[in-house]
Amino acid sequence: MSHMQTVVFCLLDTSTSIAKYIEIRERNRATMATPSSAESSSLPTQRLLGKVALVTGGASGIGEAIVRLFHRHGAKVCFVDVQDELGQHLNESLGDNANTCYFHCDVTMEDDIRRAVDSTVSKFGTLDIMVNNAGISGTPCSDIRNVNVLEFERVFDINVKAVFVGMKYAANVMIPRKQGSIISLASVGSVMAGVGPHHYVGSKHAVLGLTRSVAAELGQHGIRVNCVSPYAVPTALAVAHLPEDERTEDVFVGFREFAGKIANLQGVQLEVEDVANAVLFLASDEARYISGDNLLVDGGFTRVNHALRVFR
Repeated sequence: MSHMQTVVFCLLDTSTSIAKYIEIRERNRATMATPSSAESSSLPTQRLLGKVALVTGGASGIGEAIVRLFHRHGAKVCFVDVQDELGQHLNESLGDNANTCYFHCDVTMEDDIRRAVDSTVSKFGTLDIMVNNAGISGTPCSDIRNVNVLEFERVFDINVKAVFVGMKYAANVMIPRKQGSIISLASVGSVMAGVGPHHYVGSKHAVLGLTRSVAAELGQHGIRVNCVSPYAVPTALAVAHLPEDERTEDVFVGFREFAGKIANLQGVQLEVEDVANAVLFLASDEARYISGDNLLVDGGFTRVNHALRVFR
């Protein structure tokens, strides 16, 4: 697997420069600019008004986009991460301490997740939406004989056990109320192989299995359980396995070019906001009869095969 192929599908948790990340984030925010007052008047009604949400891994990347979008749509949002500087910076940038909060949470620790749920309920009175977003793919390895089993276990701890524990404690709040929405971030790796290391693909298959299984149980309580599976998303974590001096703007250009070349849907670039919009839909009442679903945000990537070049 080439460097760029690895870049596209691996979301790793190595130490990215906080200052560099914030600089890139602010530049991207300026590019994506918040709607002006004139544009805001044409936006749809706030779709999560009055709802309370908890987002894991919310300090950067897809999680950050979800937090911003939920806040914009009227939700009260608690978000957690291990990247405290980024988390605090994001919370301050939202400028709404009455309706947002950040606190540290290591999702590999059950007590941390329990405290995150309890703290959300304590601050905002309830929990309507649980988003299990935190995840990694682990160290790239193209030879099963060289896979480090401890690394394999670590990926499953974050990608699978943490998702299950998040579901467990969210259900503890939602079952008595007979309502709620639990959404977990999976990947195109949840339905196909060859898009990442064995531990990553196996863990995302497990997220889909858990989603369907928990949806089967919680349906009787009126609680919806779904997952979202995106294609290659250009985030800082997507290139975090590269040496610090190689994480340049050119790398992201290369990332987009490679992902776009092998994508099915041409002329459209997948961004974190696209994934956040899918999560927003599943969290909202517009999806009130959708449960046990895996919403693929992949432009048809997992549903077609262009190897025979019939159309290309």
